[in-house]
Amino acid sequence: MSIDTPILITFVGYLALMMGIGFWAYKATDSVDDYILGGRKMGPGVTALSVGASDMSGWLLLGLPGAVYLGGLGEAWIGIGLVIGAWLNWLFVAKRLRIYTQLADNALTLPDFFEKRFHDKGGVLRFVSALTILVFFTFYASSGMVGGAILFEKVFGLDYNAALVIGSAIIVGYTFIGGFFAVSWTDFFQGSLMLIALLIVPMAIFSHPETHGTLETLQPQMLSLINDNTTWLGVLSLMAWGLGYFGQPHILSRFMAIEKPDHLPVSRRIAMSWMIVSLLGALATGLVGSVYFAASPLTNPETVFIQLAQVAFNPWIAGLLVAAILSAIMSTIDSQLLVCSSVVTEDFYRKFRPQASDKELMRVGRFGVLAIAILAGVIALNPESSVLGLVSYAWAGFGAAFGPVVLLSLFWQHYSKAGAVATIITGALTVVVWKQLSGGIFDVYEILPGFILATIAGVAVSKLMKVDAKVCGEFAEFKSKL
Repeated sequence: MSIDTPILITFVGYLALMMGIGFWAYKATDSVDDYILGGRKMGPGVTALSVGASDMSGWLLLGLPGAVYLGGLGEAWIGIGLVIGAWLNWLFVAKRLRIYTQLADNALTLPDFFEKRFHDKGGVLRFVSALTILVFFTFYASSGMVGGAILFEKVFGLDYNAALVIGSAIIVGYTFIGGFFAVSWTDFFQGSLMLIALLIVPMAIFSHPETHGTLETLQPQMLSLINDNTTWLGVLSLMAWGLGYFGQPHILSRFMAIEKPDHLPVSRRIAMSWMIVSLLGALATGLVGSVYFAASPLTNPETVFIQLAQVAFNPWIAGLLVAAILSAIMSTIDSQLLVCSSVVTEDFYRKFRPQASDKELMRVGRFGVLAIAILAGVIALNPESSVLGLVSYAWAGFGAAFGPVVLLSLFWQHYSKAGAVATIITGALTVVVWKQLSGGIFDVYEILPGFILATIAGVAVSKLMKVDAKVCGEFAEFKSKL
């Protein structure tokens, strides 16, 4: 048996399991509410790992280890910022959003919630927010497809374009079939596999005799959070990643879907434990990779986890670890495609055909998945694309456009519809424009200026506008339920 055959068998077996979950979920999906939010029946454990897996994506096993492989532990600031941001998101946003979206006539998507929260009869707020989601999620999904293509290319020796088509088809398959149930339950298994992989790979490499022999050659700055290359702008940019959590639709939808708000504290503890251990594993993977491959540097740093998995274990275990990478990629793309699908059905199609049946809406949603996947695949056709680069752009777009509007909607009674529109537009445009600039202050990660300017715009416009008494009354009712 060739060395590639066990990897292939293990890999295909894992994919068959994921597709099986997709078909099971298909039978459990009876309405558009089930397809988009699982009927708000998710338990705390599934919610926790689904949040973590859909959040971290291929970035956790490809992008972050690759960054640490090149720059050392100075890249850990991004992990510190993410942990703080995620914890604050669970603590201050999760329960409020779960309660308020159900109170707001059972809103199923963020644009739907914004429209009902502000009684936007003209649909301007829904349209602006839905369009923003489709634009940035197309780039986000593209990053996952690049990661999948890298995986198939390196492991099976495929051409990049062929690898892109195969990987994308697999990911789209079970999302198309099963909807939220499939996405959440596959995320649960994928999150578990990702955690195990990130623990055993660096441990196995550290146990190699040749690794211990080269540890002394590692430059001291690789082991320091602050080194000669550290700048205050760099640290600020990496820490600012934490702001993105407040505006990520695929993460916020998990809060909306949990069965009971009282389950959220348990879910938070599980999710944060998973996140901290996984991030430590990713940092360790990048660090041991820089030691192990010191004599023969990798041409693509983002393949460090793949390379380590193949040299540290027999082909059968390596097959499972390769599946873990695909898990990370799949767990985020499926969530992104599902959110896009919900936007197409709830925020566009239903507005034009309010009489549409649940079966019709689910059919439209499934074809929406295909359409967004095709657009994302076109962007991913460039083999020079970086997983981390595409993720950072989309993460900043959502964090700046939706983070402030979510927080202000949940905490400020006198936040107005016009203020919400100004927040989203200011945040999105700032990210797009800032990304094109460079040098000096413009080297700061675009999410930070975007978040600040969007918040200022929302508050300033709301101060100039009178908020409807009915909106204020509903906010008071919402607060009474906390």
